[in-house]
Amino acid sequence: MFKDVKEPAQGKLLIAEPLMKDDFFKRSVILLSEHDEKGLVGFILNKITDVKLNEVVKDFPDFDAPLYYGGPVDSDMLFYIHKLGDRLKDSREIMDGIYWGGDYDQLKFLIDTHQVNPNEIRFYVGYSGWTPNQLDEELKENSWMVGDSKIDFTFYNDAASLWSKVLRSMGTEYAMLANYPEDPTWN
Repeated sequence: MFKDVKEPAQGKLLIAEPLMKDDFFKRSVILLSEHDEKGLVGFILNKITDVKLNEVVKDFPDFDAPLYYGGPVDSDMLFYIHKLGDRLKDSREIMDGIYWGGDYDQLKFLIDTHQVNPNEIRFYVGYSGWTPNQLDEELKENSWMVGDSKIDFTFYNDAASLWSKVLRSMGTEYAMLANYPEDPTWN
């Protein structure tokens, strides 16, 4: 479809094609957080829920943070992406300056002692996952586009406009898609 198609890899973004109908992934921007022989793991960056973290996680320190929907896999589990790096042991680096996971008890301590700001971390219920060949097939079907990520995208405050913003950042060919209506009959 486009001349400079990128391969999915850790630290890249998956961007849903404009006409994707799947309710889980419609207009999604997914940060690929792990890519190995077992498959891929990612988190939807632009699907915010209508609940706050402390409404769902009862034994957590008071922390004014929204809760995002990371994907349909393990949607009863909490995950987090952050900028804490070495301040949170056992974190895994996704890309320069962006990490996921880490010691949960230490994270609670850091938050309780005001050593973490809400703009340094995002919380997700569930994640998005693909088996090794599953995403390859979806890419062949043009269900997804692959783009480069930036820290700003991971912590972008306007979830509703992130899909369009990412497409515009990918160049003129992709920018045309940013204004594509969700329902083409609206055109």
